[in-house]
Amino acid sequence: MIHKFLPHTPEDIQQMLKRIGINSLEDLYAEVPESIRLKKDYDIPEDMSELEIRAFFDKLGQKNDVLTCFAGGGVYDHYAPSIISNLLSRSEFLTSYTPYQAEISQGTLHYIFEFQSMMAELTGLDIANASMYEGTTATAEAMMVAFDNAKKADTVLYSEALNENIIGVLKTYAHFHGIKLKGIKTENGATSHNDLKRHIDKGGVAGVIVQQPNRNGIIEDFTGFAEDCHEKKALFIINGIASDLALLKTPGEWGADIAVGDLQSLGIPMSFGGPYAGYMCATEKLMRKLPGRIVGKTKDSRGQRVFALTLQAREQHIRRQKATSNICSNQSLMALYVTIYMSLMGKEGMKEAAQISYDGAHYLCDQLIGTGKAKLVYDKPFFNEFLVQVQNRDAFFDKAIKKGILPGIKIDDDKLLIAVTEKRTKEEVDMLVGLL
Repeated sequence: MIHKFLPHTPEDIQQMLKRIGINSLEDLYAEVPESIRLKKDYDIPEDMSELEIRAFFDKLGQKNDVLTCFAGGGVYDHYAPSIISNLLSRSEFLTSYTPYQAEISQGTLHYIFEFQSMMAELTGLDIANASMYEGTTATAEAMMVAFDNAKKADTVLYSEALNENIIGVLKTYAHFHGIKLKGIKTENGATSHNDLKRHIDKGGVAGVIVQQPNRNGIIEDFTGFAEDCHEKKALFIINGIASDLALLKTPGEWGADIAVGDLQSLGIPMSFGGPYAGYMCATEKLMRKLPGRIVGKTKDSRGQRVFALTLQAREQHIRRQKATSNICSNQSLMALYVTIYMSLMGKEGMKEAAQISYDGAHYLCDQLIGTGKAKLVYDKPFFNEFLVQVQNRDAFFDKAIKKGILPGIKIDDDKLLIAVTEKRTKEEVDMLVGLL
């Protein structure tokens, strides 16, 4: 059957079928089992005007339950100034050509350059690239950099305090690239320095990956980690929540060789779980090992400031087997988004948002424990996310949902991982506590 919303005429279809040597659409789908074929007309409504379509989707959208979010686990409900969406659509950015030809893509190259500069400063490292797909694959790409950088070592260590989705992606990449992955045990919710040293001393380690704050929300102490790694020629890699770096000790200050993570916490909407965009920053000596793009600033023949791609270790630009990255999805629109966010917020604004998130989380934690029905799982410093053991956890969770609150992420049988951002008010926090 030909449907009015499908553009091909019967003549078009017959011409295509003849080209591939079959007579009908039934022959084309002959291998599809009868049991899963649609035997009726498509359930597509009649054509509508723009006004009718808007009303239709408004009505459909009302079926969504919009909850007050206390969940985190790598995705956080941060505020984004409304001006960002307007600046995103400015013609010098929106219509700029993809950055292969510098002369017609100055808008794109300019904001990527600014993005790199800001991320390098935020992480305390020398260089930043652009176009990482999102935080988990950026971490896997950093693992690949460590593996390629090593002469003979084939093992990469990861802290078992990394988020589970990051560990899953690391295992997938490692499996197909011949990398041996080994976990570093945790002690009281944080990465065990002793277990790290035990693995490192065995030799053959190309890199070590940790997370800050870790999957339990704990602010880890990485004192001595970098020295132990570098003594054995291994790279030290920190996956960090970008917004938290406004207050926390930077990866550069910890002696990290590479910093990676997701950009979502820099004002990007939660968007049903992503993907968002990733970042990767490194020391200057690793510049030629980084995947993605690096934009540089120079002057043209007239002495005017111009931007150009200086390093392009992607398969579009060089021989595929020489590429260090085969992820083509260019996330530079999201890089522009967070560049505008950081520009608008400024250093002090980012610090203030992080401080409000920190203070709110500690207030909520104290109030929950004060009820006598919740207990902090790990007695360790945390930032804006913490793990608590809750009496009658499931009943409390369900009660909160009915009141329009997502109270956190369920962990094990009786624990909740709870996050607070600058968007959560004292009234919302007190309401959550009151439900417990």
